[in-house]
Amino acid sequence: MMQLPARYDHVGSFLRPKYLLEARAQKAQGEITPEQLREVEDKAIAEIVKFQQDVGLQSITDGEFRRTYFHIDFLEQLGGVKTDIPVTIRKPDGSEELAPPVIRVIDKVRHAKDIQKADFEFLKSQVAAGRTPKVTIPSPTMLHFRGGRAGISKDAYPELDPAFYDDVAKAYGDELRSLYEAGCRYVQMDDTNLAYLCDDKMREAARQRGDDPNELPHRYAGFINKVVARKPQGMLLAMHLCRGNFKSTHAAAGNYEPVAEALLKEMEIDAYFMEYDDERSGDFRPLRYLPKGKTVVLGLVTTKFGQLEDKDALKRRIDEAAKYAPMEQLALSPQCGFSSTVHGNNIAVEDQRNKLRLVIETAREMWGTD
Repeated sequence: MMQLPARYDHVGSFLRPKYLLEARAQKAQGEITPEQLREVEDKAIAEIVKFQQDVGLQSITDGEFRRTYFHIDFLEQLGGVKTDIPVTIRKPDGSEELAPPVIRVIDKVRHAKDIQKADFEFLKSQVAAGRTPKVTIPSPTMLHFRGGRAGISKDAYPELDPAFYDDVAKAYGDELRSLYEAGCRYVQMDDTNLAYLCDDKMREAARQRGDDPNELPHRYAGFINKVVARKPQGMLLAMHLCRGNFKSTHAAAGNYEPVAEALLKEMEIDAYFMEYDDERSGDFRPLRYLPKGKTVVLGLVTTKFGQLEDKDALKRRIDEAAKYAPMEQLALSPQCGFSSTVHGNNIAVEDQRNKLRLVIETAREMWGTD
């Protein structure tokens, strides 16, 4: 059975330092070159790697410091995928907000180039011996859920099944293989869609797009399994589930029950990072579907706000979860990253350190080992 690097982990993104945000703005204005921006990113990543190692984490990411969004920057580099530029929309109350970018499939999906390989190679060069560099990528379900059938070209895919799902799985498999060849052994796929399908409003929205919210979790489990079938042997593949994390807000709420069986029993991945930081996620009963050989990383510590959780309360919640899934198949982490988009959550840099230390201390006391 493949093991996580430790009983404590994290989702991967961190607050961007001010100098990195300034460099990104300069690049957008044409004041510096992409190569100059990458040098600044390299410096920031070297610092965030040291930060993670100093805190005591065993899995180390690049903080997603080269990305604007956790998903767009990756998906738009797949062949056949296009992103519509965000536009400002006026809300009924007269205020304005930036509409999220829309991802569309306009042609056959393919792996046009290695997307994360160079970024991983730099990360790996910074990570100390004995630690595990982790790559985070968006779940392939992101190419379907937001737009449904309408977001996928009917010329390229008159029928979605099986051609669309097979092409996306092959593209992901090619990317995982390129990462494996570069030395990557730990990949996490970030998925909002299965968590959104726990929310009655989101389920109704899926229905309006022509999808059955009861069938979708099972279809997505099959979709992910097509990716798993192409995963190199010896690579740990995890999935993080999130109900939204933009600037400390959330987009959905609801117990995992509507998706639990498809997620935990049918999907053939190694580990799940499950958001459980407040009542929006419901109780731990859905964990009863967890089979042997898989790990659930309990996201009990919020990244949305700086207030520190009580350690004893965390321990009680872990004990509660252990009533439904074996203790040896559980681990602990924050509920999400600290900065799913470049904008970051409404917390301070020092809050990141305090939250991660709390996770590590609590896990060591509960399990007695890494």
